[in-house]
Amino acid sequence: MKKNNLVQTILLWSILLGMHTVIMTGCKTKAADQQQSGTSDVLSVPPLMERKGELASAAEWGKTKEKVAELNQKIAKDARDVKSRLQIAVIYIAEARVTGEHPYYYPAILKILDGVLAIDSRSFEALVYKSSVKMSQHQFAAAKEIAESAKNINPDNAYVYGILTDANVELGNYEEAVKMSDKMQELKPSLESYSRASYLREIYGDYPGAIQAMKMAVEAGLPGSEPQCWSRKTLAHLYEKTGKWDEAENQYQQILAKRPSYSFALEGLAKVEKNRKNYKKALELLEQASAIMPEFSFEEERGDIYMVMGDKPKAAEKYKTVLSMLAEDEKSGHISSLEKCRVYGKMGDYEKAMEEAQKEYRARPANIDVNQAMAWISYQLNKPSEAIEYIKIATRTGSKDPELLEKAASIRKSNG
Repeated sequence: MKKNNLVQTILLWSILLGMHTVIMTGCKTKAADQQQSGTSDVLSVPPLMERKGELASAAEWGKTKEKVAELNQKIAKDARDVKSRLQIAVIYIAEARVTGEHPYYYPAILKILDGVLAIDSRSFEALVYKSSVKMSQHQFAAAKEIAESAKNINPDNAYVYGILTDANVELGNYEEAVKMSDKMQELKPSLESYSRASYLREIYGDYPGAIQAMKMAVEAGLPGSEPQCWSRKTLAHLYEKTGKWDEAENQYQQILAKRPSYSFALEGLAKVEKNRKNYKKALELLEQASAIMPEFSFEEERGDIYMVMGDKPKAAEKYKTVLSMLAEDEKSGHISSLEKCRVYGKMGDYEKAMEEAQKEYRARPANIDVNQAMAWISYQLNKPSEAIEYIKIATRTGSKDPELLEKAASIRKSNG
């Protein structure tokens, strides 16, 4: 059931890498004829959140604060300065990625974008960014609807097809996702389009093709940039799934050679050490990653290691921490039912796991990850006939994910 947030991450790359083109050439907005009621509140810009710890000493942080201050001064002079508002939104999206402070930044970004849309309801950029944030919050149906609106305004923009690829994947519309991905590559072959092609190939069980496409994404990225680092991290993850742990380690080391504080590469190395049964080293690496940024997956991985070590009390403590972090995220509009289902399952609370899985199933019954969750929890609750129906849907794309295949085998065996 555990998945990287690859889809949500890729869509943020689209925003960051397309920022210059979209904002500098696409902001041809027209002010509304009349002011709406409560305009001052709608148009207020939430402040930049101060960084903490090691991230506060990063070279780009001072420049980021200066840029936001400069943009706010422009907005103070002209409240209807859409270009400056969109630039702040892009900076906040980057900060959310770098710091992990999603509970603050996602609502802040949405507020800024709603302000832009109050000025110009047909702002293509604002709609694209809003759809992206909704994707990151796992509000997939809403994201798709907003992205469709953006596509109707500008049907020749590659980035909007990327978001539609992501949304259709999460909603289980895989055939439509392939069409959107193909359209994106047609309009603009890039790191973002190659990454999406890789993910879809993985979904359809083509690991060699997925690795090939992700290598192309890495090659297309700016050396040492966050998008390229995430591409390498995802490439490493594909190597892990195919049992090529040395290749995975090499990718993580290449990331850290460029960006020593890239926490997700530290998490990746921890998984490598876990596979080698070097549990102490794995825990140390995860501790380093957690010190850089708050991320629930780091704590969950620590819980998994404690469980393998046989230390159930410490594992339970970490899983409770994860649930607390997810609950905090939910206050900002993030839907985390599938993640909570996974954690409750690891804790052995299958009734609560099923409650969370059913929430996701009602929202997106065709998604293969959701059906995998429903299948496995049904199996744990001794409902083999229900489990087999869910696993049929979970395996319908021909995925060769090792965890899925292992669970499918157990479920099919239980049904004779």
